[in-house]
Amino acid sequence: MKQHILPALRLTGVSIVVFCGLYTLVILGFAQVAPNKGEGETISVNGKVRGYALEGQNFTQDKYFNGRPSAAGNGYNASASSGSNLGPSNPAYLKQVHDRIDTFLIHNPTITKLDVPADLVTSSGSGLDPNISVMGALVQVNRVAKERKLAPDLVLALVNSHKEMPLFGLFGTEKVNVLKLNIALDEMKK
Repeated sequence: MKQHILPALRLTGVSIVVFCGLYTLVILGFAQVAPNKGEGETISVNGKVRGYALEGQNFTQDKYFNGRPSAAGNGYNASASSGSNLGPSNPAYLKQVHDRIDTFLIHNPTITKLDVPADLVTSSGSGLDPNISVMGALVQVNRVAKERKLAPDLVLALVNSHKEMPLFGLFGTEKVNVLKLNIALDEMKK
């Protein structure tokens, strides 16, 4: 028995030093050379912080593009980050998605139920996703243009200028950061 316990204790000690100590220091070192020292990208307008680029925001007015719904209990609070525990066949989840679709269609009467992108009615794994698909932005162009009394082509051009390409051109899909897009809308109106 002694021959098994001592190697196990040594392995445990080495693992603690490597994974709790050295690994943590390496990641901290990388964070210190990252933009904003690993604190995340804040988005400021006129010196006032409007939000964080990696955290979703709650835009409910029709003059703004809507983001993904949040699964976090109280809006987009990062301290409550979590996905939903409801599976895709759960009746409560299905009702929630159908209610979101109905609400979206009320605010966007120019599109049909089949045209509603899934990312606008389902929350992300973290519940805090700041991005929507390009299609998710495009289906909202007419509503936003009408509410802001702008030409749809102008709003469409703004969406196209805010497309973010996949990481290294390979990982992920094209997306639009909702906070950056809505700030650009506010700036355009000025």
